[in-house]
Amino acid sequence: MAGRILLTQRGAIGEIRIDNPTKFNAMSLAMWQDIAKQVQTLAQAPAMRVLLLRGEGSKAFVSGADISEFDHNRSAETGSGAYDSAVQNAQDAIVACPLPVVACVHGVCMGGGLALAMACDLRHGAEDARFRMPAARLGLGYSFRGIEHVVHTLGAARTAELFMTARTFDGHEAARIGLLHAAHPAAELDARVEETLQQIAANAPLTVRLAKRSIALAQHRAHEQHNAEIETLRAQCLASADYAEGRRAFAEKRTPRFTGQ
Repeated sequence: MAGRILLTQRGAIGEIRIDNPTKFNAMSLAMWQDIAKQVQTLAQAPAMRVLLLRGEGSKAFVSGADISEFDHNRSAETGSGAYDSAVQNAQDAIVACPLPVVACVHGVCMGGGLALAMACDLRHGAEDARFRMPAARLGLGYSFRGIEHVVHTLGAARTAELFMTARTFDGHEAARIGLLHAAHPAAELDARVEETLQQIAANAPLTVRLAKRSIALAQHRAHEQHNAEIETLRAQCLASADYAEGRRAFAEKRTPRFTGQ
């Protein structure tokens, strides 16, 4: 069976599952293209509050690109424009998604899988997960935007070390260097991620969306050009029924019931 992207919705949580287990969830060109479509589809669903991105099974998040396709769509003869665009579009869709996106990383997370995870807002992984940026072992040139995103997250010094050594490291170290927000025993990972998803889903959606957009602009020092956009989002929060509900719930010492309105 060819690799595929599976989509499920459960209440306010949308789940995107990368399913290519015979190849450790390696990503084909079609799968990269489908990721972008599925993220955009879920982002437009009115009930959605948060998205989960994970690989099928516990052996891999994503082991990288499906190298068996490279002779046809990523070589000196064929060029790599369409492939590179699909990869970038998938990452951009996650970054641009107004909903928070949480990565759950079991097992192997390498190359394109590492890039996908780092496009997510929150990343939780297993302590025994294995991470690697192996481009230097393949002779593959990585895109500037791909490297730039890693630099924004990990810093230039750490990015240089990961790309230049192409070494493998575990979840403990991934958490230590800031690639993961937290590393958990593999048997507990799914439950810890579910707790995080439920926490986000219970919060005021307009406030969460504002925070995601502001953080993205701050990373690129673009907030000054987008002040009007941010102020509009802030005004929506202040005028929302959720803000009134939050104040009432605080005064009444109860859990707020947010609607996204």
